[in-house]
Amino acid sequence: MTQALTSLARMTLRQLRQVASDLGVSLYSRKSKDELLEAINQRQDDTPRSLKAIEAELPPAPRPSLAHTNVVFLPRDPQWAYVFWEISEADRAQALASGASQLCLRVADVTGLAGGSAHPHTLQEVVVDSYATEWYLPVPLSDRDYRVELGYRKGSGGGWISLAFSSVARVPALHPSEQILDQFVPFSLDTAPSTLPTPMEAADSGLHERLYQTATARWRRLGRGSEAFHELEEAGIDTSELNASGAGLWASGRNESGRGGVAARQRSFWLVADAELIVYGATDPAARLTIGGEEVPLSADGTFRVQVPFRDGQQLYPIEAVAADGEQKRNITLEFSRSTPEDNSNPADKAVNEWF
Repeated sequence: MTQALTSLARMTLRQLRQVASDLGVSLYSRKSKDELLEAINQRQDDTPRSLKAIEAELPPAPRPSLAHTNVVFLPRDPQWAYVFWEISEADRAQALASGASQLCLRVADVTGLAGGSAHPHTLQEVVVDSYATEWYLPVPLSDRDYRVELGYRKGSGGGWISLAFSSVARVPALHPSEQILDQFVPFSLDTAPSTLPTPMEAADSGLHERLYQTATARWRRLGRGSEAFHELEEAGIDTSELNASGAGLWASGRNESGRGGVAARQRSFWLVADAELIVYGATDPAARLTIGGEEVPLSADGTFRVQVPFRDGQQLYPIEAVAADGEQKRNITLEFSRSTPEDNSNPADKAVNEWF
């Protein structure tokens, strides 16, 4: 290939069309790059005009002018995010003149915050190549909102030069959504799956409590905290003098006289806290699913989600799926344990005035 053809081959299709237009090549706008190269070469053999003269008349290839620095944060999955950016030459030059030494990305957790604030101690700084334009970042926690700041770290002074902020983006959750929809798991066990009631008609049949009772049958014992209170009520013991934590009303050791001293005050105070256990999964939509022997209806796509009490003690959940023809089975057994080392809580309706 001659030097002239080599120069032509390096041109863009738009530049080749301009050359073809100057040479009078017919239908140049419909030709491919290879066809244009051949047509231009033929025309050059028939004209005394040199290729250098044509190239000298062409304007330089347009380059996009970047007026503003920007950075974009795109979550890819619950564990990784993709970040790309552009830095204007003016901003880069100003940063270098101010002592910039290393290009960095700062990732901040801004979940539930507004006005550019970030949660304390969540800032992570990642050093990137000085002339890089993209980077993959590991995500600290899924199901959170994050914002990325692009900037330079100064040299010996250790300062920071901020260039741009990305928009806030939500990193998807690693687990199924915690939002519970009525139609997600119908709880009526008295109706065949083919004739299940609509979500508005479906009533709670007590499946949650029965699953919990089944799961804890092997580990029944008098526990602490909410478990003890729950079992005392079931045993018929009078709990009128107990608060929701299972302890006496004045378990703290103070009486109505308070501590004494100067400027004693009265105030009612309360706290409630508990936990629930969510068992979820999926199988063939036509399969029969049981948890601890209790049949659990499946949604149309075969998913299930059951929210059960999670009290003190051990809980055992044997889960089994049987194919519609009964020929195949799959099972898994989940065991959980909870303890409440300390419980000094009480609901608002049980709060009483205390001296302090």
